[in-house]
Amino acid sequence: MASKRDYYEILGVEKTATLDEINKAYRKLALQYHPDRNPGDKEAETRFKEIAEAHEILKDQEKRARYDRYGHAGLEGVEMPDVSNADFFSQILREFSGIFGGGGGGRSDRRAGADLQCELELTLEEAARGVQREITIRRATRCRSCGGDGCAPGSKRQVCRNCGGRGATLQSAGFFRIQRECQVCRGQGQVITNPCKECKGQGRTMMAANVTINVPAGVDNNNYMDLAGEGDEGDPGAPPGDLRVVFRVRKHDYFERHGDDLVCQVPITVAQAVLGAELEIPTVDGDLATLTLPPGTQSHEVLTIPGKGMPSLRGRRRGNLLVQVLVDIPRTLSNRQQELYRELAQLDEAHVTPKRKSWLERLKAFFAPDSSK
Repeated sequence: MASKRDYYEILGVEKTATLDEINKAYRKLALQYHPDRNPGDKEAETRFKEIAEAHEILKDQEKRARYDRYGHAGLEGVEMPDVSNADFFSQILREFSGIFGGGGGGRSDRRAGADLQCELELTLEEAARGVQREITIRRATRCRSCGGDGCAPGSKRQVCRNCGGRGATLQSAGFFRIQRECQVCRGQGQVITNPCKECKGQGRTMMAANVTINVPAGVDNNNYMDLAGEGDEGDPGAPPGDLRVVFRVRKHDYFERHGDDLVCQVPITVAQAVLGAELEIPTVDGDLATLTLPPGTQSHEVLTIPGKGMPSLRGRRRGNLLVQVLVDIPRTLSNRQQELYRELAQLDEAHVTPKRKSWLERLKAFFAPDSSK
């Protein structure tokens, strides 16, 4: 018969190791060679058995002292763990049932409520000033009839017959018996035999709820706000979920948004472009801002009104209002207007601007006969 390996060597610890170090080494190796992680691996099963036996001896102060003094021979006559016994391995495997999905005596943890998400549509004006809005959502609420237990009033849950209230069952895997979550009670250890008629045993019902949202100034598309505790209700004693509100800002007829800046287009007359003017420009706040148009303003030129854009969520200064002016060329003219434009045209011929003169000279040069021919 082959001699047994040294228990300290099996766990990979020194003989001076503390009980805490021995327990840590055992848990690490037991997880590594656990049958659920190594299905069908006979070598892993053997290693798992060795690790369990070594730990059972070294964690016991009296057995460890005898082993340290006399080795394996010193354990003769001492009650040893029967590692081939299914009940022994069931006890060992229960230590890891939380990691590998076992129930182990029924679940005592309570499920928190699920998080929810909704969208809130705003106008650009509402996004600019901030607004308080009330919305209606549907969320899971603990049943008022059964208090969230799922049982009909006057009744209570019964011990699961399939697992005996343990929340887990044992299944054979070679010479091991693996602990699995009970499929009847889903690890709860209890079942509902007389479900509540109001919620049909679910413990929750869907109900409408009004939620007030304080929208901060400056929100944009896809910005969101999390409201703690406004999601689905959890099990009795467990916290509710949260509600995420995603903002959608409708397209505006007049303003176009670029980050914290707003852009708008304003038509101006030829006279205003040539002579300059002062224009009253509407803002997203609902008031008017004065824009000074310098003489000689070109069509499509962009002028800035500082601080009349959108507020910044990041605490920076407010954005700007960018005004693009478009020179509006009239399609119909009165007789008097035609006379004035003809007079202006004659003046333009007599007093050609430098820019226009340069263009005319290039045009004449293009059509001039080639002197080289």
